Amino acid sequence: MRIVDVREITRPIASPIRNAYIDFSKMTSSLVAVVTDQVRDGKTVIGYGFNSNGRYGQGGLIRERFRDRVLEADPKSLVNAAWDNLDPDAVWAAMMKNEKPGGHGERSVAVGTIDMAVWDAVAKIAGKPLFRLLAERHGIEADPRVFVYAAGGYYYPGKDTSQLCAEMRSYLDRGYTVVKMKIGGDSVDADRGRIEAVLRELDGKARLAVDANGRFDLETAIAYAKMMRGYGLFWYEEAGDPLDYQLQAALAEFYPGPMATGENLFSHQDARNLLRHGGMRADRDFLQFDCALSYGLCEFQRTLGVIRDAGWSWRRVVPHGGHQMSLMIAAGLGLGGNESYPDLFQPYGGFPDGVRVEDGFVTLPELPGIGFEGKSDLYAQMRALAE
Repeated sequence: MRIVDVREITRPIASPIRNAYIDFSKMTSSLVAVVTDQVRDGKTVIGYGFNSNGRYGQGGLIRERFRDRVLEADPKSLVNAAWDNLDPDAVWAAMMKNEKPGGHGERSVAVGTIDMAVWDAVAKIAGKPLFRLLAERHGIEADPRVFVYAAGGYYYPGKDTSQLCAEMRSYLDRGYTVVKMKIGGDSVDADRGRIEAVLRELDGKARLAVDANGRFDLETAIAYAKMMRGYGLFWYEEAGDPLDYQLQAALAEFYPGPMATGENLFSHQDARNLLRHGGMRADRDFLQFDCALSYGLCEFQRTLGVIRDAGWSWRRVVPHGGHQMSLMIAAGLGLGGNESYPDLFQPYGGFPDGVRVEDGFVTLPELPGIGFEGKSDLYAQMRALAE
C-alpha cells in the first residue's frame, strides 16, 4: 500500500467581496489529489483536499517541500499495519521532516491541504464516511446531524442595506437559524445601522453573529462592544488581531455576550496560549480553529486535546471555513457545528448535492471519505486534476 503521487493545481476564487481587512479579488486556492495504489469498487482510490478560504493557494510550498517528502518516504513507514491502511500521522510526520518548530505561517496551510486529501483517501480505503471512521477511532458515537450557520454579509461594491437584508432573508428562507455578517469595514455608526436593519429583517426568526476579521484596535473593539452588547447577538467574532490575547481578554470586561475567535491560529500551541491568556470563557464563547489552515486533522486532534485539557467542551468548537472536512469532524467528534457559505467560495463551500438545511441542521449522507464525490461541481474539478 503506497501513495504514488501528490498533484496540485492553483485556481482563482476571485470575487469582488471584501471583509474589514481584505478583498478577495485576487484570492486563490490549492486543489490537491493524493493518488494511491489501492482500488475500491473498480476505481483507484484518490483522496482530495483544498485550502480554506482567506489564505492563498499553496502550490509553491506543496511542490517544493511537502510533496517530495511524502513520495520519497519509505512506503512501509506510511502504513499502519493494524488498520491495514495509510497512517495519516505518519504522512504528517514525513511532511514535517526537517521543519523547525514555531513560525507556522503559510506552511500550516500547505500541510493541512495535503492532510485533508490523505484523510479522504484513508476513509475511502476503509469504505466509510470519514465521520464514522473518526468516531470509531475515538470511541465516540457519530451523529450525522450537524448544526450549520450561514456566513455572508460581506461588503460589496454598490451593495446597500436593502441588499444585505435580502441576502440574510434568503438564508432564513433556506432553513438557517443563525446568520453572520461582516462589520468593521465602515464606521461604527454605519455598522450600527446595518446591524439594526438585519435584526429587523430577521424579526426574531434567526439569530445574528458579527465578524470584524481582526480589524480593531482595543479602543475600537470596545466601542463596538458597547454599541452591540444590547442586541443579543449570537457572537462577536475576532475583534482584534488573532495573536493579541491581551486585547481579547480586555474585551471580555466590556462585552458580556458570547465572543468567538481562533480561525487564524494554526497550531495546538497557539490554541493553548489563547485559552491561557485570551480571557475566553468556557461557558459562552466559541473557538473557530480550521483544520484546513492549521496543519490538518492530525494537528487538529492535538488542538482538541488542548481544549479538553483546559476544561472546555468540544461543543464550543465551531470551525471556520465552510468546507466538508470540518463537517465530517463535527459529526464524528461531536463539535458544536460548522460554518457554511451558501453562496460564496464555490465550488469549495457548501454540501453534497441534495443536502438541505432544516431548522439550522444538515444531515450528512453515507458517502465514503469526505464525500466530495457527492458535490458534482466540486468533484468535476477534482476529477480533472486526478486524470
